Amino acid sequence: MIDYSIYLWKNPMDEKSVEMAYAKNQLKKVMPFDEFVKHISDHNGVFTRGTVKGVVSDTCTCLVEQLLNGYKVAFGELGVFSISLTSDPAPSLKEFSTDNIKAVNLLFTPGADFENLRSKAEFNLVASRAVQAASIKALKEGADIVD
Repeated sequence: MIDYSIYLWKNPMDEKSVEMAYAKNQLKKVMPFDEFVKHISDHNGVFTRGTVKGVVSDTCTCLVEQLLNGYKVAFGELGVFSISLTSDPAPSLKEFSTDNIKAVNLLFTPGADFENLRSKAEFNLVASRAVQAASIKALKEGADIVD
């Protein structure tokens, strides 16, 4: 179930735009790696947490290695990993050097299992974080009304 709240937003780049209502997902928590590994292990039953953790850790190491070797890595149902570069411009080809390269960015193209997540999702409208904070503040102050 995806918790979401609704907020008003106006495009600051467009002077003629008007505020419109949009949905924003509300995260329940950040799942730590060890908890995710346990979840995988519990689903499969065949592999221990240590085995799953080792495979995932080794996979990350190998994925980084192959991306830095210039490969695009197709990762089955998960998707495809590749890199792109961010660089500062140089006045000419001759003046460009690796010093102009400022970042190596990870690109991810989701695989088939991630197509059309909307059709698989259920939604639950909740108060925004700001409204939740105001409610808690009012509750602690003994107020009957939230302003």
